[in-house]
Amino acid sequence: MKTLIDLLAIPRFTNLTLLTNSVDATCEIESVEITETPDIAHYIPEKTFILTTAMIYKENQQELLTLIDSLKEKQAAGLGIKVGRFIEAIDPAVIAYANQKKLPIVQIPSTIPLGSLLHQLLNFLRYTKTEQLSYALDIQKQFSDMLVNDVSYERFIDSFGELVNAPVILLNPYKKILACSKHFTKITTSPDYYVKQLSQENIVLTQKKATSLLIEDSKNKKLQVAYYPVEINSYFPHYLVILNPEQIPYPVSDFAIDQAKLVLSFMLYKNQKIQESLEHLKTDFLTRMIEYQQSSSTKERDWLDLGTNYGLIKARHYRIVYIACHSNDSEKIRYKEEESQLTFQWLQEALDPRIKDMSLFKIKNTNHFALLIQHKLDDVETILLAIANEFKKIVGIQLVFGIGNIYDNIQQVAKSFIEAQNAYNEMLLATIDFEKPLTYYQPRGMRNLFEKINMTDIHYFCESTLKELAYPSEDSFIELRKTLKCYLDFQCEIAQTAKALFVHRNTIKYRIERCSQLLGKDIHDSVTSLDIRLALELSEETQDQ
Repeated sequence: MKTLIDLLAIPRFTNLTLLTNSVDATCEIESVEITETPDIAHYIPEKTFILTTAMIYKENQQELLTLIDSLKEKQAAGLGIKVGRFIEAIDPAVIAYANQKKLPIVQIPSTIPLGSLLHQLLNFLRYTKTEQLSYALDIQKQFSDMLVNDVSYERFIDSFGELVNAPVILLNPYKKILACSKHFTKITTSPDYYVKQLSQENIVLTQKKATSLLIEDSKNKKLQVAYYPVEINSYFPHYLVILNPEQIPYPVSDFAIDQAKLVLSFMLYKNQKIQESLEHLKTDFLTRMIEYQQSSSTKERDWLDLGTNYGLIKARHYRIVYIACHSNDSEKIRYKEEESQLTFQWLQEALDPRIKDMSLFKIKNTNHFALLIQHKLDDVETILLAIANEFKKIVGIQLVFGIGNIYDNIQQVAKSFIEAQNAYNEMLLATIDFEKPLTYYQPRGMRNLFEKINMTDIHYFCESTLKELAYPSEDSFIELRKTLKCYLDFQCEIAQTAKALFVHRNTIKYRIERCSQLLGKDIHDSVTSLDIRLALELSEETQDQ
């Protein structure tokens, strides 16, 4: 980018004189035109520097004020007037008006042909663009070589920082610093300070446009910061942050920054795919372990040996926490996939320092996760809720947890997994606002096993099995039902039943015979006994429904 001030500083153009304030001569020049027509503003693009002999204004320079207005409205870069041919000197009133309108006026001496000046200016501007493009291509080659040689993020960012001669920071989507240039070793303020400042500006992580803004440095002075999205995903980009971008030296241009973003995108994408392949291996291992432990096979496998590479250790406590994330974009498949990947990375980093001997798995064919905790952890709820609050504050995604029971053997991890999954599913049915996005597994009673069966069918089963004893209202039937239930609870032991009910043994015998007559079945038959037990439990739980 070249401005009028830049042009006037070049030796070949030093005989051009700026008559107005230099502060107004800092806009970019993209083109140069020669004209003698008063309505030229209608036919030129913005950022054009106009050259003229002011021939038509020879008799009345006041009409130049109208030309100045039209050029300013068109956002022209300035007006160059040749003196000595048609006008001897530019009227001070015209210069004052141009200062007022902040349009630069340049005096061109009579010894310079306008055609020659036009040619020199255009060649210089075109050469500048060519030089920028050539430099950007050199940068692209340099960065491509770094990509082929598999350099680290740190080395890449440091090289880029040297190139732009400015401090550079690479952030992941949840504002963690992945790398920063060596500039920060020479200044007392850490990169975390600037990242915190950006966080206070409430930058939306999913926005796609490059932006610059002002923040405060450690001395409370205004500091310009530019950040550019580095996209490897559709919804959650990384960010390249550059401090003091206005000081980037020529000929580094937007072309060069775009090349850096492109190469960096490839680096991030490659590392992401490598990480995903490792995660697939962990997912397959968890799936095999859960399915095998749920199968009818009685042969135990050495899961600790098989899972050494996935973080499994010998312990006395094993517990599974089922984790899922919920957001407003739940219907977008691509969003859910990227959300899952981002959440997995966050959980890995957030859980590792807080829970020792843990291992995090993705669950096959879902966007959910299984956290295996392999030691006794009394404050698991506090840790999980703190992580959920942090993640929601930074990224806006709600984490939800279902917690299984603790088992002392690796062979029973599948049980804890099923319990955690059931706890999560029950929480989804019970709430939609997730005031407390965490629930523990609760054993399911007899009623829960039949909760999806029509109530009419349950009543029919109870009445057909127990007859008058299903929902008794008479005292005699109530007493018979109580005796029958106690008798079955004590495994058909008459003595223990009589002792529990404080009645004689013969009374128990009589009542059981009476129950058999009412039901028309042998109570001691195994199939009949099971039906009666189920009917007694169900009728007791549903008698008020």
